Amino acid sequence: MSEKQALQAIRQKIDDIDLQVQVLLNQRANMAQEVANIKIANGEQTDFYRPDREAMVLRQVMERNQGPLDSQEMARLFREIMSACLAAEKPLQVAYLGPEGSFTQGATLKQFGGSIAPKPMSTISDVFNAVEQGNANYGVVPVENSTEGMVSHTLDRFITTPLKINGEISLRIHHYLLSKETSLSDVVKIYSHPQALAQCRQWLANHCPDCELIAVNSNSKAAEMVASERGSAAIAANKAAEIYYLVTLASNIEDEVDNTTRFLVIGRQDISPSGHDKTALLVSTKNEPGALNTILEPLAKSGITMTRIESRPSRQGVWEYVFFIDIEGHREDSNIAKALAELKEASSMFKVLGSYPKAVL
Repeated sequence: MSEKQALQAIRQKIDDIDLQVQVLLNQRANMAQEVANIKIANGEQTDFYRPDREAMVLRQVMERNQGPLDSQEMARLFREIMSACLAAEKPLQVAYLGPEGSFTQGATLKQFGGSIAPKPMSTISDVFNAVEQGNANYGVVPVENSTEGMVSHTLDRFITTPLKINGEISLRIHHYLLSKETSLSDVVKIYSHPQALAQCRQWLANHCPDCELIAVNSNSKAAEMVASERGSAAIAANKAAEIYYLVTLASNIEDEVDNTTRFLVIGRQDISPSGHDKTALLVSTKNEPGALNTILEPLAKSGITMTRIESRPSRQGVWEYVFFIDIEGHREDSNIAKALAELKEASSMFKVLGSYPKAVL
């Protein structure tokens, strides 16, 4: 058999497999529609996104994968399949900190896939408001960075919002210096989100010591601004260069090579256990000696792993604080349910912000 004949035979097999894949994808979409019809007939809500179910499916995909495709790549493909099947009924409306080209948009697409109706917002509060008012099914907001720590605006909104945490996303962050200028020497001011400016502090000190640093609401907003302003540059994602027709003056300018940001999915529903979950709590104590130990004791004696604790002013009194606590497990787990009941009794303010699946990808 000649090389041409061998290639033709393989390509014919690929075409046959593609046909089978296409048929199976449509069969899957039909099954998803049947699930939706059953739920509608039983009077359930028309938002059929199930973070717990999706997390379980993606973990199964990764566990049974035998290659040659990488397990995470296989899971990403299945995420897109599930996104498309959901959109066949009605695309999810997802609000995120925008405009287009932001890291939060990247996190949104990583979590929900490309078959959604994206709703870029100007501020973190706008994202919360969109979901609270029913103008979006879900929202995506940044909550912490591995270099600069917690995003205070997000934490503060959880004090008053009725929304729940429905998921988390971890995104590796690379920063790019973008401009209409073609030389760094022509840049006199640099726009970006305060977190991005902080994450690139040393690089900026070394390469742009005389530039004016200007904080704005988001990195993509910075890119949008410099698209029409000479002598300026923005720290943003590389996607923003394509969207706003900017030149990349420098790449990967973040100070820490493992710079990663964690995002939260916010929604109106409670999430069922997925088997690999976290629970987020908001707790306040009386201002007295040993108060913090009092609220941590129920977790410790129940053998519950606390992964993070952060404090923020309560905004309800001078020198009064609330604590944001992340623990391993779901609020419905028996040991956690018992510990939370004790914790609630010992606290002056107690709120379960949500139990949700750990990030899969």
